[in-house]
Amino acid sequence: MARHRNVRGYNYDEDFEDDDLYGQSVEDDYCISPSTAAQFIYSRHDKPSSFVEPVEEYDYEDTKEPANSISNHQLSGIDQARLYSCLDHMREVLGDDVPDQTMIEAVLQSKFDVEKALAMVLEQNKKQTKSEEAISMGKATKGKSVDHQSSRSESEIVPKVTKMTVSGKKQTMGFEIPGVTAEENGDSVHTPHKGPPSEDASIVSSGILETVSKSTLPSHTIQALEEQSTTPTPVKKSNKLKQQIDVKAELEKRQGGKQLLNLVVIGHVDAGKSTLMGHLLYLLGNVNKRTMHKYEQESKKAGKASFAYAWVLDETGEERERGVTMDVGMTKFETKTKVITLMDAPGHKDFIPNMITGAAQADVAVLVVDASRGEFEAGFETGGQTREHGLLVRSLGVTQLAVAVNKMDQVNWQQERFQEITGKLGHFLKQAGFKESDVAFIPTSGLSGENLITKSQSSELTKWYKGQCLLEQIDSFKPPQRSIEKPFRLCVSDVFKDQGSGFCVTGKIEAGYIQTGDRLLAMPPNETCTAKGIMLHDEPVDWAAAGDHVSLTLVGMDIIKINVGCIFCGPKEPIKACTRFKARILIFNIEIPITKGFPVLLHYQTVSEPATIRRLISILHKSTGEVTKKKPKLLTKGQNALVELQTQRPIALELYKDFKELGRFMLRYSGSTIAAGVVTEIKE
Repeated sequence: MARHRNVRGYNYDEDFEDDDLYGQSVEDDYCISPSTAAQFIYSRHDKPSSFVEPVEEYDYEDTKEPANSISNHQLSGIDQARLYSCLDHMREVLGDDVPDQTMIEAVLQSKFDVEKALAMVLEQNKKQTKSEEAISMGKATKGKSVDHQSSRSESEIVPKVTKMTVSGKKQTMGFEIPGVTAEENGDSVHTPHKGPPSEDASIVSSGILETVSKSTLPSHTIQALEEQSTTPTPVKKSNKLKQQIDVKAELEKRQGGKQLLNLVVIGHVDAGKSTLMGHLLYLLGNVNKRTMHKYEQESKKAGKASFAYAWVLDETGEERERGVTMDVGMTKFETKTKVITLMDAPGHKDFIPNMITGAAQADVAVLVVDASRGEFEAGFETGGQTREHGLLVRSLGVTQLAVAVNKMDQVNWQQERFQEITGKLGHFLKQAGFKESDVAFIPTSGLSGENLITKSQSSELTKWYKGQCLLEQIDSFKPPQRSIEKPFRLCVSDVFKDQGSGFCVTGKIEAGYIQTGDRLLAMPPNETCTAKGIMLHDEPVDWAAAGDHVSLTLVGMDIIKINVGCIFCGPKEPIKACTRFKARILIFNIEIPITKGFPVLLHYQTVSEPATIRRLISILHKSTGEVTKKKPKLLTKGQNALVELQTQRPIALELYKDFKELGRFMLRYSGSTIAAGVVTEIKE
């Protein structure tokens, strides 16, 4: 407890009665001035004594000691950094038994390789102990005093790296790198980084003082640092000097030339979406047999044996307990020509906001319908989610659709039932705006795995169905055009604190591209930060482009200021944030007419924001877009209209003509989708 006592209120008369305190030097954690310390505190530099315990010197003394030993070797700033790092590492292993000079010599001989240096020191110690056994006691005692003096001289020669700091201030080490200002020095922490050397230099130089004490620096970082120290450049300019990549060329090379496709799986609740895709992933080898066996055993115990494959994508306890997907499950798999990001959307009407979030990030969709009697009708008739999901994905820009007619084994693969479903659904999808050539119907069975990754061998199916299996259909989808040339835009779908400094955001890059070290602006909070790391499919990368689902590690901003739905953009070309905007909307089947002041829930990308229809400007002709009526009193089902919307809080929007992906939105009211719209004008 001696460390925590208050020096000023200390009653020395009571405590100094004990004998064991005499002759012991005062602990070095008291906040006293150097002059007071010099006057009253024992220092072994003044009188080396054999009975006094060796204690750590004051940090202010350590930093002033001349580095004679190191200057003898004429080390550069970088090599000094490496030397200190190695010494710290060796002290952790060896303690204070080995003299510093021995360790320094070992480090220099092994060319800063800690493992080799440790081996050399330990080998020397072995030899020394053997020779000491042979030497007489008199010589040994003489050697001890010599050793004591030499170890003292080493401690004077080699300055230790400062350990004690005033609370609240950043830790600084006992050396400096030329070309790095104190302001730059204080903020960032270095983490493992795989960018080009020029980026490494800027990031490492700002965080080197914390890194060096932990491990020796990799060789490419050292080279980058040497370049940095010889030609000092401020960190702020590193973005300009950063090597520009040819994104189109890099995209073609990436993933072995395979194209990226974002796929959402939609459909009525209990149509078998999660089971279908879970079995597909298992057949593709993305889920190993051991894990699958575990799911089968656990689902049997829970009394849900048929849900085993669904548990591949439904990972939370509540989803498994209820047997219903609640949030969008995301994973990745590969086909012959594509890398697919799979999003398993919830089918229950209570979770349609989550489904909209998934559909807004998708390029193509798989609509799963239940072929069993009564189930298809329940999903397709009024109140079912098959219709609503079909309308939603079309309104959110999905043009290619595969319809998986699931549970066909329950109707014995009847051709008549399949044709009945395709007839009803095909007519509806055509009305919703899908082209017939862009819609494919595939009979499947999610539980038995028929017709998923290979064409079915079942004679009942092969006698009338000659088309593709589900995986072949997904592989034949055309990837959409990526907006790589446009300014960077990323919509945040999740925010979380990760290990280390900063925090992480996940989302889909809608346009442009990003490299590690880029400065970003978050809207609507209007805060800037730096992208310290990029993760794509759980693997660190140096860059990512439009269409990628990424996780960014950000520094320089408070996590409290970022919400789901914020949009990150480049500071030079920011996205606009507003509370009022004009939009062209298409009204779906609604029971209550829409009037001025009508309250709605605006779903835009990952944002769900309460809004009101402030003005009804005009009714437009469906095909030509001409104004048929100005200032209408109300809007009814099927009408196309121009309206002005006002949100409660600012949201970041783009015009539909500039960014199609960021110009679409949905309006919902009392649990049902009432309209889809596109932004035509933003009011500041």
